[in-house]
Amino acid sequence: MITEGDYNDGKARWFQFELGPNPSLLALGRHENGESGYYEITGLAWSGAAAIRRVEISTDNGKTWKDAELQGPVVPKAHTRFVFPWVWDGQETVLLSRSTDERGQVQPTLAEIGKLWGVNETYLQTHQVGHTNAIQPWRVKADGKVYNAIV
Repeated sequence: MITEGDYNDGKARWFQFELGPNPSLLALGRHENGESGYYEITGLAWSGAAAIRRVEISTDNGKTWKDAELQGPVVPKAHTRFVFPWVWDGQETVLLSRSTDERGQVQPTLAEIGKLWGVNETYLQTHQVGHTNAIQPWRVKADGKVYNAIV
């Protein structure tokens, strides 16, 4: 619950109705016992402004990005399914996904949102901030278990 005291630091933002590009990893196919090998990363991407034109996946915490395959239909302001084939080597890593809509808007990182809002990344991680479309990192442990990498 947000109280009046939560805004005493001067960090408030006007609500806006249009949410920018936002993909969500929905599933990471798993082998028994978290074995390395082939996995299919799937999810949904959407934008409150336009149709999704691109979804990129990083399997190395943002060092490199590769295009996922969009599955039709791809229409404005609607969910667009994406798939990405991945061969996991069994090592711990961080998965990221980001989307771009037909207006050219690219989903931002948490640090980029913090810069835009005039707060540091830690503030966004520790305060209940709604209506954001920051890239969500997912940590894959060596045992195959997946965790939210922000908390």
